[in-house]
Parts: sequence; structure tokens; C-alpha cells
Amino acid sequence: MAKKKMLLIVDPQIDFISGTLPVPHAGKAMDALANYVKEHNGDYDLKIVTNDWHPYHHSSFAPQGGQWPVHCVQYSEGAATYRPLLEALYCTTGETKFLIKGDSADREEYSIMQNENSADFLRFLLENEKKDAEVHVCGLAGDVCVLNTLRDLQTLCGNRLSVFKDFSPSIDSGEALSQFLAESKIKTL
Repeated sequence: MAKKKMLLIVDPQIDFISGTLPVPHAGKAMDALANYVKEHNGDYDLKIVTNDWHPYHHSSFAPQGGQWPVHCVQYSEGAATYRPLLEALYCTTGETKFLIKGDSADREEYSIMQNENSADFLRFLLENEKKDAEVHVCGLAGDVCVLNTLRDLQTLCGNRLSVFKDFSPSIDSGEALSQFLAESKIKTL
């Protein structure tokens, strides 16, 4: 029997691809990820997608004194999952679940594990039903939300954790993610 695998895709949303906070090369990376998902149909029995889900006046937004432009506002076009990837996820076997983060106006949550509701679900899943599953992580941006998610999952997943660097473009050209991976025991796929 094949070993169980879980794919965790961090924030593959329009605003990070072609919207208000675009990550360099994000469209190309998400297109490649969509192709990978289709080509590896059946390899993942569970695919989890995280989404920034910010209220309109989120504290991280520049108009509120934060460091980021307004992005991934709840129910906006920019908060939508990138369509080619969405189609690939739903046209392949295995369950797809969506988890949200950043939905409190006064808190930034770069990692899905910083959102209490989503973290409780994911922690329960990884400690029980998926306790032996390989966990492959990728998404946007590699130096922000992917990096923070990897940090938070490192203890929980141990040597079951891997990252797709090619599907995790960064705002900083990949420097922070590469440095973290060199210092950690997380495998690169």
C-alpha cells in the first residue's frame, strides 16, 4: 500500500499573483503547481489550501498603519483561489479542504497555525488521521506565509515535512526560505 501524502498549499490567491500584492513569478509557479497536481493525480489523499481572509480594515494594511497594501479582503476577487489551480484540485482524486487565516482585524496570521480554529483542525488531523502522512508544503509567498507555516509545522511533523521550492516563489527572491531550509531538517522536493 502506498504511503499517505498530504499537500498543503499556502495562499494561492489572486492578489498574490496578479492583484494588489503580487509575488514575482507567482503565476508561473501556480501554473506549474496546477500541472503537477494533475500529473500526480491520486498521489495525495488530502489537499489543504490556506487562504488569507482579511476584513476590509485589517491591521496589516497600509491605510491602518500596517506594512502591506490592502489584499485578500473577504469575498473579494483578490481573495479567490487562482482558477487553474482550483480546477486542478477539483478535477483530481482526493479530498480538498480550505482553511482560512487572518480573519481577525487586529491580528496578522502568516501561518495557518496562528489561526486558532484552523490550527486546531490541522493539529488534530496531523496527530490522528494523518499522523503518518508525508506533508508537502508550497505556496505564496515563500519568504512570508510559507516560511512561517513551515516553522510552525516543523515540530508537529518532524521528518514527514517537505517543501516544493519551485512552487513557493518569494518576495525576496527566495533568500529567507533558502536560509531556513539550509538550517532546518526540512526536505526540499
